[in-house]
Order: sequence, then structure tokens, then C-alpha cells
Amino acid sequence: MSAPLAHWLWLPSKKQQRLPTGGWWLRHVICTFHARTALELLDSITGLPENLRMPDPTQTSARPATAGAALKTNAFDGVTGYHWLVFIIAAAGWLFDCMGQRIFVLAREPAMRELLGAAASDADIKSWGTWATSIMMVGWGTGGILFGLMSDRLGRVKTMVATLLAYTAFSGLTGLAHSAPVFLAYRFLGGLGIGGMFGAATTLLAESVPSRVRPLALGAMQALSALGNISGSLLSRWIQPGARDFYHGYAGWRFIFFVGALPAVLAIIIPWVLDEPEPWKEAKRLAAQSKDPAQQVGSIADLFRHPIWRKHLLVGVALGVSGMAGLWGIGFFSPELISTALKGEPQNIVDTVRAYGTTFQDVGAFLGMLCFTFAATYLGRRKAFLGAFILCLVATIFVYNNLRSGVDAYWMLPIMGFAQLSVFGGYSIYFPELFPTRLRGVGISFCYNTVRYITAASPVMLGKLNSTLQANGVHEPFRKAATILSFVFLLGLVALIWAPETKGQPLPQD
Repeated sequence: MSAPLAHWLWLPSKKQQRLPTGGWWLRHVICTFHARTALELLDSITGLPENLRMPDPTQTSARPATAGAALKTNAFDGVTGYHWLVFIIAAAGWLFDCMGQRIFVLAREPAMRELLGAAASDADIKSWGTWATSIMMVGWGTGGILFGLMSDRLGRVKTMVATLLAYTAFSGLTGLAHSAPVFLAYRFLGGLGIGGMFGAATTLLAESVPSRVRPLALGAMQALSALGNISGSLLSRWIQPGARDFYHGYAGWRFIFFVGALPAVLAIIIPWVLDEPEPWKEAKRLAAQSKDPAQQVGSIADLFRHPIWRKHLLVGVALGVSGMAGLWGIGFFSPELISTALKGEPQNIVDTVRAYGTTFQDVGAFLGMLCFTFAATYLGRRKAFLGAFILCLVATIFVYNNLRSGVDAYWMLPIMGFAQLSVFGGYSIYFPELFPTRLRGVGISFCYNTVRYITAASPVMLGKLNSTLQANGVHEPFRKAATILSFVFLLGLVALIWAPETKGQPLPQD
């Protein structure tokens, strides 16, 4: 019996054709049963001539030349069921990470309002909210370093499991916080896990899929992360963070943090169905055989010692700082912008607009990351970043100075989300292409996560600038403060002067 049309879904190696055991048995069943059943049905419907059909991988007869020619025209030639499995799990790990981030953004203000008490002013609540964000970002940066080293030294899969357990466990504990300092402490610890997931997931995916589809896979993974943000926003429509008694005496913000702990179940599946990528295994083997300390895996010193990797690191950090500071210091304060625009409205109306407004912002983000992916794939990485950073600057200033109503939130926030998150699609594609296998995990973590140490100051700067402008009688100080900070996007434009173009290039090696 043949498995025509999409033999690319399942092409086991000689090693994989041995009697499957343990996790491989589970993966074998998942990949082969669904692929072969669906493809045989599809082939029976299409009725392709026999000479155009893909041969059954279990048959030993030679493949007709015409079938080989047909294979070469397939954009996904060589992509197997296991590659899809890696993509789905990597995307899920990062998606749930982003869902937890959005839960924090929406629950931050009502949590501070309850924990600080009725005597706290709006300025105090915003100040504590900015500190909570900054402290989480410091944890994010710290986790990026620790889990980046773990990824290079112990493996991508093990690191994914560890980071997943970290960010979900401390999401649940945040819902039990009884004071503002405890809330901040849990956010720091949760940030450790949040910071590690992106590097582990992108590195695993980049090293597992064929190079031809790598940018599309990485861009799609980042774009799908917007579904995590959307899930968090829609969840807040059902579990409103501002509700004082949502369920059995628990405020809405507490219960939504509890829900953020549920993706921990994914940690049970990952070790059973995923293997460490072959490039990492080979790099680990070579490092063990080499006596040269410059060939060791996960060496932070090598990132700075080697002139090429040092240059790539500095470019990546500058790109990361520009986008991260703009998003976390300005863009993710859109709920506070909505509260400012709807000041005096009932809390349930404010919560509703915040839920739907941020949902639409995430829809824009999804589209922005998809557009960046195609632009980077077909036009090049540098041109895509150039257009994206210009759009970030223009869109952010426009939205913060013109959003005045709920209706405005529904059409303006998608524009800002499209612009600000588009560059994050670029990070997932570009950062893995800057470093060799033995340094890729720690290199990505430096560019994407360690910059949080720098960008952690941006939320605090927004709060301090808002307070200073308010004390000096400036009209609409929150909007003005965000406008001033928007010029951080210029840093990304300057960094492009030294950024290498990696379009069409294989992943670098020493």
C-alpha cells in the first residue's frame, strides 16, 4: 500500500526504522498513523497517476525518476511528521509563555489596586505596576542567561521543560500573593522561566527543520505566539481581573493567574516525543573531543572573544533593546492608556474595552509578524527591519496621542500591535542565524533576553517621566511620556548599519 502525495510527512532514517521503544514509540504512532491515513484518503480523492505518486517508505523498490522530479518541485520536500511535531510543540511552549505575559499585563493594575489598599493613588498604582514590570524583566534577563547556558550544555529539550515548569508554577503562586512586595518577588521568579523559553524553543526549531523552511518555521512560531496574547486577552473577558469576588472569594486577577499555571501539563509530553537536535549532539561531541577551550559549548567568553560573533552579538543586542524597550516600556501599557481614555467610566466597561482592545492589538501583532516573515524571506532581513522600525516609531506616537475612546482602541491598537510586534518576528528568524551551533543558545538568549536588564528601566522611566510631567502641570503627562520614549526605535535603525544580511545563508559554524 502506498502513502502518496506527502511522503515528506514521514521519512524515517535507518536509525528510526529500528523497533520503536519509549518516547520514540509514541512519536512513531503520532506521526505515521495520522499522516498515512490522511494521505491515502487524499490520494484516493485526487486520483493522481501512479507515476506521480510518492512511494510507500516501507517498500524497498526504487523510486521512479519522475517521482523524484516531482519531489524537487515541492516546497516542503524533506519536511517530515517529526519536523511538524517539533514545530507544534515549540510554538505551543512559546504561545503559553506569551499568554502568561498578557495575563500579567492585564492583571497588573487591579492587583496593585487591591494589594496597596484603598488609600493608594492612581500615580502610586501606576508606579508599582511599572516596578513589577521592570522586576519581571530583570528575572527575564537572568533566566535568559541561565537557561541559555543550560540549553547549550544540557540540551534544548531539557531546557524547554525546565522553563515551562518555571513560568507556569510562579504564575499560580502570583495568584496567592498577599502583598505588593511578594507579588513582585513571584514576578521575578516567573520571569526566569519566561526568559528561557524563547531561546530554547527557537534554537530547537532552527536546528531541527530543513534550512530551506527554517525562516518560515521560525517566523510562524513567533506569529503564533500572538495567539497566546489573544488567549490571555479573551480569558480576561471571562475572568475580569478587576472583579473583586470572581469565585469563592478570589478576585479576578488572582484566578486568572491560577489559569496561567495549567500549561504545565505540556511538560509531561515533551520529553517523550522530542529528541535533541542532531547539530547540537554533533557540537557536543566535538567539544568533548577537542582540547581547545575556544571550541567549548555555551561559552559566554567566546561570544566576546571572537570578532565576528562579538559584532553579531552587539548588533543583536541593539536590535533587541530597541524593540523590547518600545514594547514593554510603551506598547504593553495599552491597558493603562485605555484606562486613561475612559477615566470615570464603570470598571466593567473599562475591563471590557481593555479585553477586546488588547485582543485586537494582538490580532494586529499576528499579522505584523506574518508580514515581517514574508518580507524577511523574500526581501531580506535588513530591509524588513528597516521598514518595521520606521513603522514602530510612527504608529506608537500616533496611537498614544489620539486614542480617546473605546472605538479608538478597537482600530488604533491593532495598528500599534502590527508595528511593534513585527520586529519580534524578525528576532526569531535573525538571531539564530547570527551564531554557531555551540554558542547559539547563549547567543540568542543574550540578544533576546539579557537585553531585559537594559530595557527593564523603560517601564520605570515611563512611570517616573509621567510623575515628573504631572508634577510640572503638563497636560496629559502619560501620553507625553510615552511619546518621548518612542524615539528608542531609532536605535534599531542605527544598528542596521552594521547588521549582516543572512538571507539565503546556512546557519553559521566555526
